[in-house]
Amino acid sequence: MIRRLVVEADGGSRGNPGPAGYGAVVRDAATGEVLAEVSESIGRATNNVAEYSGLIAGLRAAAATARGADVEVRMDSKLVVEQMSGRWQVKHPAMQPLNAEAKQLAAGFARITYEWIPRERNKHADRLANEAMDEQAGIEKPKAAKATAPGWTGAQGTPTRFLLLRHGQTPLTVERRYSGRGEISLSELGEQQAAAAAARLAKVPDIAAVVASPLTRTMQTGRAVADAVGIELTTHDGLIETDFGDWEGRTFREAAERDPELHRSWLADTSVAPPGGESFDVVHRRVRRGRDDLISRYGGATIVVVSHVTPIKSLLRMALDAGPSLLYRLHLDTASLSIAEFYPDGNASVRLVNDTSHLG
Repeated sequence: MIRRLVVEADGGSRGNPGPAGYGAVVRDAATGEVLAEVSESIGRATNNVAEYSGLIAGLRAAAATARGADVEVRMDSKLVVEQMSGRWQVKHPAMQPLNAEAKQLAAGFARITYEWIPRERNKHADRLANEAMDEQAGIEKPKAAKATAPGWTGAQGTPTRFLLLRHGQTPLTVERRYSGRGEISLSELGEQQAAAAAARLAKVPDIAAVVASPLTRTMQTGRAVADAVGIELTTHDGLIETDFGDWEGRTFREAAERDPELHRSWLADTSVAPPGGESFDVVHRRVRRGRDDLISRYGGATIVVVSHVTPIKSLLRMALDAGPSLLYRLHLDTASLSIAEFYPDGNASVRLVNDTSHLG
């Protein structure tokens, strides 16, 4: 099945020519979910050069998201839309190589269309482009820190730092049973693990929030951390574990014996859901929306995220820009700590995975 994407792109300059930058957003055409966003300052350039640069960046991001997709490009640049649609000639020498590069990228998609939209409908890409222009012009943002990741990553801006803590042990984890939406409390050892994790995180400076899945086991773990840090615990539904449906509470063997063909398919395909449950693809999209919401609330800050195996793996997968096979290859212990940083320019870094040194 060919995936359908929407690319929204914009660019501009302060002075035409002047300090210039672009922004682009890739969305899922069916859901509107933001799959990627890119922005960059490009020195001194004209509006048209910046707009073409935004289109090229958006097409590259779309190709990285899903090669051979069906793409609809939406821009508020009449010039770029008409030239890329072939209705207007490209006469300006500075535009010709950019037009050629964009067409070469466009050729890699199953189908591509171009639509002019008014600026009011292109606010996301316009905001990214304006932020890039501000950066080029030396205009600092109110929050403003300009910390950068290690130079080899190329990441720019202040990241939102996710301290990813899996909940402590429960009776179901001891018995290796599927534990999704079901409510279950921590075991005695799980409470001890939560306390140990809380003591470790209390030493981390400037934690802005402790956010947990609203299930009992994560709330218990999160409350221990919040009390140790000295801030209020909040919850987010996007952090809830996979709904395992009819397999909830069953062991691997029991689920495989109950639904042998479906279980085999589920292990090989993240789009397959357990009976009455949700697929890993659905969880990934839900967690991505949750991540974006948390970044919009706490952008540039350090937050503790107390969640479950699948949501934490999904967040690490996003940070690594990895495929769904990571879900099957990565192990996370109870009360383990992982760290992922998400930068405003779309880059990310993974600093730590499955660290249990605080458990002794």
